[in-house]
Amino acid sequence: MDWDEDIDALGLLCPLPVLTAAKRLRAMAPGAVLRLRADDPAAVVDVPHFCTEQGHTLEATAEIDGAPAYFIRKSE
Repeated sequence: MDWDEDIDALGLLCPLPVLTAAKRLRAMAPGAVLRLRADDPAAVVDVPHFCTEQGHTLEATAEIDGAPAYFIRKSE
């Protein structure tokens, strides 16, 4: 999947991956995709919940180089 912005949140613990993603998404254009790499065990729950609450779309999840990645499309 293609993305427009990338955040490496590996090693950050809850709530930092989601807070970092929220800050970056505010600066992005509607419809743009953010790739968030986060290995915090809570991210598997936090990221989808964040997307639902904020109206963004979790387009895909993947494992990249052994770490989880979340592809978030900014709401229109």
